[in-house]
Amino acid sequence: MATTEATARPATRRSLACWAGLGIALALLAAALALPPLLDWDVHARLHSGDGLAPLHGFWDPGVGPGTVPAVLLAILGWRYAAALADRLPWPGLLAASYAAGLAWLLALAYVDGSSGISRVLGNGAEYLRTARATTDVHATLQQYVDRIPYSAADNWPTHVAGHPPGALLVFVGLDRVGLGGDYAAGLVVTLVAATTALAVMVCLRTLGAEALARTAAPYLVLAPAAVFMAVSADALFAAVVAWGLAALAVSATRSRPGGVAAWGLLAGLVLGWCVLMSYGLVLVGLLALGVLWLARSWAPLPFAVLGALAVVAAFAAAGFALWEAYPVLHERYWDGIARVRPASYWLWGDLAALVVSAGPVLGAGLGSLAANRRRADRAAVVLVAVAATAVVLADVSRMSKGEVERIWLPFVPWLLLSAAALPPRWRRPGLALQLGTALLVQHLLYTSW
Repeated sequence: MATTEATARPATRRSLACWAGLGIALALLAAALALPPLLDWDVHARLHSGDGLAPLHGFWDPGVGPGTVPAVLLAILGWRYAAALADRLPWPGLLAASYAAGLAWLLALAYVDGSSGISRVLGNGAEYLRTARATTDVHATLQQYVDRIPYSAADNWPTHVAGHPPGALLVFVGLDRVGLGGDYAAGLVVTLVAATTALAVMVCLRTLGAEALARTAAPYLVLAPAAVFMAVSADALFAAVVAWGLAALAVSATRSRPGGVAAWGLLAGLVLGWCVLMSYGLVLVGLLALGVLWLARSWAPLPFAVLGALAVVAAFAAAGFALWEAYPVLHERYWDGIARVRPASYWLWGDLAALVVSAGPVLGAGLGSLAANRRRADRAAVVLVAVAATAVVLADVSRMSKGEVERIWLPFVPWLLLSAAALPPRWRRPGLALQLGTALLVQHLLYTSW
């Protein structure tokens, strides 16, 4: 009897922690949605005062479309079969099935808005494509890049070009050069790449000896509500590059030969260095990189990775764009714009509510379960979730991410969702159903801007 009671107590605590975490996540979201209209707070979720549905950069726009039936069918099939397939499929088959299911999920949700669900966002003048099409001299663009960031510049960059280093723009310049610069074609490329994010995370985990964690987390990674914001968001492209860079770092850290350590470490550094040249905030991915090396119990790749990352930064500097000169200028532009009127008193916690939408409410339950069971939980999950959460907190308190984090924080979402693998077995299918339902509701009830 004593043994049974001793076994039951941790299980009870874990279940209570799941409920507490889920309750906090839902309460946070409810407060973020309800308080601005109830208390007449103008939190400037969108550019125009009073226009928007805080904490998201969107508004109510209920409707159905061509993707509705496929999305619902995929949700039902995923809820019914995803966990069993993730457990039973051979590894190559699991990766193939995960990519196919993830891509289908992204496309189905996007196509709720018809083909414009793929083309609309990147065709917006604030995004990269129009500037990419007008770029005829990359070297000249890099040399004048910083000068065109301020609002005071006569030919200042559009919002997203100004708000990011030129690596993001150059990706779209490259697409335009190879004939994929149309709104729809570029959106489809972004979607195809974004669908690899879950695979990269799973490869990273398996390389670190955490295949069981990868299999348990796979349904939550592949079918996350974040798919609503990934299909056409450049930040989803960043998320995929980050994940593959960390996977390369894991490979480097587990090589037995010095040549393999050096080659893979240098590749990881080049990829992660490019990430920083696509988004200033991705310097926080360094925390995830340190987490990967900690889990691998090897710091040997670190000098090679640092060398690769610095080489990318130095190459851009030599071409005319110095990261350290650009960031202070961006900071001034950001605070000259909408950040000036978005109140930190709301967005410091409203951002976290937006994260609940993007990652899904199961994030709260997963974090609660992981915290309550951290001594018995998978070591990789504890470390990677902890460093991803730290990165998000740092981004939040920096106040450089006031609003729109449902897309800005996409690179951290899959690593946070590893917490779902800590859910008790009886929570997993209901938790996945909650995730799928969240994605369907958000896509069908809201205009999400991304």
